[in-house]
Amino acid sequence: MVSVINTVDTSHEDMIHDAQMDYYGTRLATCSSDRSVKIFDVKNGGQILVADLRGHEGPVWQVAWAHPMYGNILASCSYDRKVIIWKEENGTWDKMYEYTGHDSSVNSVCWGPYDFGLILACGSSDGAISLVTCSGDQQWDIKKISNAHTIGCNAVSWAPSVVPGSLIDQPSGQKPNFIKRFVSGGCDNLVKLWKEEDGQWKEDQKLEAHSDWVRDVGWAPSIGLPTSTIASCSQDGRVFIWTCDDPSGNTWTAKLLHKFNDVVWHVSWSVTGNILAVSGGDNKVTLWKESADGQWACISDVNKGQGAVSSIADGATNEQ
Repeated sequence: MVSVINTVDTSHEDMIHDAQMDYYGTRLATCSSDRSVKIFDVKNGGQILVADLRGHEGPVWQVAWAHPMYGNILASCSYDRKVIIWKEENGTWDKMYEYTGHDSSVNSVCWGPYDFGLILACGSSDGAISLVTCSGDQQWDIKKISNAHTIGCNAVSWAPSVVPGSLIDQPSGQKPNFIKRFVSGGCDNLVKLWKEEDGQWKEDQKLEAHSDWVRDVGWAPSIGLPTSTIASCSQDGRVFIWTCDDPSGNTWTAKLLHKFNDVVWHVSWSVTGNILAVSGGDNKVTLWKESADGQWACISDVNKGQGAVSSIADGATNEQ
């Protein structure tokens, strides 16, 4: 059973597009069509507005927290074609860096695993994906994958730095072999996997199953078990779970989680990677868990904005 433990009145003046907790779960960042990014202290069920960040000139689609080992850093992306990286110094939030290398709306930002340093993937409606890396001393290095998705990229999500199977196979004392990989979803109905080889980004896999724009992708966290897992959702109302048991990462299998009656906007994994939250145009958030026999079942649903919670065992079979 799931319960709503807290609601936050953000005082945004327009639709909220994203809300993200920081690493410790004590701060909440939100962004809106009112062009602002807000940061709240949400300790002990309270809410204190810490910062109201103004720098974008259009709706702000997404926010992403960097790992706290790099300080308090937040990235935001907007319809104004900009990505802004904000940093807190001595209690004050300021712009750390502004990236203006895209020709159209930037729809998604995602920080890579902390093992790789401070590296941000950005997906844009111009079809390109940018990799923005802090090389120290406030210097930023840019790599761009042009035409990653024709018509546009809607979402990016990093693979865990943990190599699949390393929990079992890793000889003790040997440094793991980190490979930079991420997944993207686009207006070409495709889910694509990207891998860095010799400093260059190359398309690794193309996953086809959706019949309309892919709205979000999420690579599940891992502790080093052999299976890699990705969730994708689409304008077509479907959510797919992609799995790969092959150590070389070449063979991915799609399983339909559920066919919803409306667009599915977002998928989000729990920290342990075994529960998936799905939100869509039906104004609901549903939580899904894989059973021992490999079937995905809905374990609860929450009506957005109402705080009402009901457990739906029967709802999981609708529209399969």
